[in-house]
Amino acid sequence: MTSNYRKWPMTLFLGILTAPIILMYFYLFVDTVTNSPPGSMIPNEWTLEHWRFLWQTLPGKPTIWVATWNTFLFASSTTLIVLFISSAAGYSLSRLNMPGRSFFLGGVMVLHAFPTVTLLIAIFLILQMVGLYNTLTGVILVKASLELPFGIWIMKGFYDTVPWEIEMAGIQDGASRFQVWIQLVLPQVKPGIFSLGIFSFLAGWSEFILPLVLAPNNDVQVLSVYLSSLIFDETNFDMGLFKSIGLFYVIPVIILFLFFQNKLMNIYSGGTQG
Repeated sequence: MTSNYRKWPMTLFLGILTAPIILMYFYLFVDTVTNSPPGSMIPNEWTLEHWRFLWQTLPGKPTIWVATWNTFLFASSTTLIVLFISSAAGYSLSRLNMPGRSFFLGGVMVLHAFPTVTLLIAIFLILQMVGLYNTLTGVILVKASLELPFGIWIMKGFYDTVPWEIEMAGIQDGASRFQVWIQLVLPQVKPGIFSLGIFSFLAGWSEFILPLVLAPNNDVQVLSVYLSSLIFDETNFDMGLFKSIGLFYVIPVIILFLFFQNKLMNIYSGGTQG
């Protein structure tokens, strides 16, 4: 009872802080389905014209569904690559006494510290050389590579919390090291895999610089590039349309956060915590 009583001031304080953000999103939604007189913030009519991009193709742009599919494919493919490689590399760095282990760990941290923008020219030239420029495959591989250092470090931290006794018991029962990893260790780090997957998906969903520079064509355009192209269209700029597409773009992020916010906190906790 006392503990719940102590939580009320903090809950009230956080509620006051988040109220403007909630009101902002509420007004943003209202603004996308209404029209207001010039200079006024009070709507005077309801309309769906700002959401016409759902059933119409804007001039000079792909359909919103092509951009949405490209964004989902980009984010989900990046997530799968990061999860697969990070899970294996994190286990190796945590459990195997391999040569150059310390040097590799330091190299991973250095790679994570590099800003993406400093590597753009080199990445651009490499993708042109291998024929992957202006392809979704090329930008997926680049984004996954840049997310791997973070994923490897996170997964290594989760593996470090798993007791050695679990693996020893499996090996004594005749299981191979691979079987021990798949059947005994991975279930212990499910919170890390789950939270890293969400982080990787959100990082891919919100990525802008890489798709803009490495895959600008309409047929491989993602939502962030699609949205930015509206700003540069000075002749036909429509603020209501821009707001609606922005809201459409952020809806999956809000849904993921509302449903999985507790899981996201596990990325900084131990591997056996649910």
